[in-house]
Amino acid sequence: MHKLGRKKIDRSASGPVATTVVVMRLYIANNAPNSIRAIANLEAICKQHLKDNFKLEIIDVLEYPLRALADGILVTPSLAKVSPLPSAKIVGNLSDRSSVLHALGILEPVV
Repeated sequence: MHKLGRKKIDRSASGPVATTVVVMRLYIANNAPNSIRAIANLEAICKQHLKDNFKLEIIDVLEYPLRALADGILVTPSLAKVSPLPSAKIVGNLSDRSSVLHALGILEPVV
C-alpha cells in the first residue's frame, strides 16, 4: 500500500508547474491615490501574467494597523509575495511593471 501512495505522489509532483498559485498581500491606505493605482496596476499584471493562478488579499492598514505592523509593513502601498518561495516585498504604486514581475518571480518574454 505504501508503494502505491508514493507512486501517486510522484505523478502529481511532475505537474504543478503550470498550476502554481501565487499568494500575495497588498497593503493599502484606504482610498489614497497611490493605493488605488497599486490595485489597478496589480490587477492588470495578474490578468496578463497569472490568469487565475493567484490569490490576493488586500489589507487596509487604516482598518487593520496591528496586522500591518505584525507583518512588518511600514509604508503603503506595499505588496508582499507570500508563496511560492522565495518571498518578496515591493513598495509603491506598482507602476514599474518589470520590478513587480521580478518580485513575483515572473519572467517577461524577451521581444
